[in-house]
Amino acid sequence: MKKLFATLSIALCAQFTWAGGMESLENFMKSAKSGRADFSQVVAAPGKNGEAPRSKTSTGTFEFSRPNRFRFNYRKPFEQTIVAEGQTLWLYDVDLNQVTARKQAQVLGSTPAALIASSPDLNALKKDFNIEAIADRDGLQWVQATPRAKDGQLHDVKVGFRGNELAALDILDSFGQRSVISFSKLEVNAQIPADSFNFKPPQGVDVVRQ
Repeated sequence: MKKLFATLSIALCAQFTWAGGMESLENFMKSAKSGRADFSQVVAAPGKNGEAPRSKTSTGTFEFSRPNRFRFNYRKPFEQTIVAEGQTLWLYDVDLNQVTARKQAQVLGSTPAALIASSPDLNALKKDFNIEAIADRDGLQWVQATPRAKDGQLHDVKVGFRGNELAALDILDSFGQRSVISFSKLEVNAQIPADSFNFKPPQGVDVVRQ
C-alpha cells in the first residue's frame, strides 16, 4: 500500500493553547460521522549518500463514514484507489493492473486512517495510540499520535485542525519518509451513498490476498 507533527510564562500560555488540539480531535471524532474532501499529498523520502530529499505530490478525493469505512481516490499523477469497506481493505493500482486485499481488522488499528475515519471515538483510539497535544504551527492546532505497538512501520502522525475542522496529517514512518496530506473543501456529515465504499476488482486485474 502506497505508500499510511520557553519561559514559564510562555509555557503557561502554550499549555492553554495546546489543549485546543486535543479538544478539536475529540470534537471531530464525536461530531464528524461522515465526510468528504479534496486532498493534496506530498511524500518526501530521505536523501541517500548526501543527496537532497526526494519528493512527489499526489492529489485526489477522500470520503469516510465512521466507523471503518473510507475511500481515497488518487487522481494525479497516477490513479490509485484505497477502499476500506468494513471487512476488507482494498488497494487498486491502475498502472500495475493489480488489486491487493487485506483483512481490515489486522491492518488499520495503528494507522493514520484510524485517527480520521476508522475509530468510533477517542477512547477507542487511545487503545492503539499515545496521544498528546503539541504546539500550534502554520495556523493550526496539532495533536501527535504515537503507536503503542513498536513493531509497525509508523513512527508517529500529527493531526492538524483549524478549529474543529480537519486540515492536515503529517505522517512520519520508521524509515524516515514523511508524508503530509492537506485537506480542502471538507464537507462534514455529508450524505455519502453506502455503495461508495463497495469495491469489486475490475475484470482482468491480478488480485493478491494477504
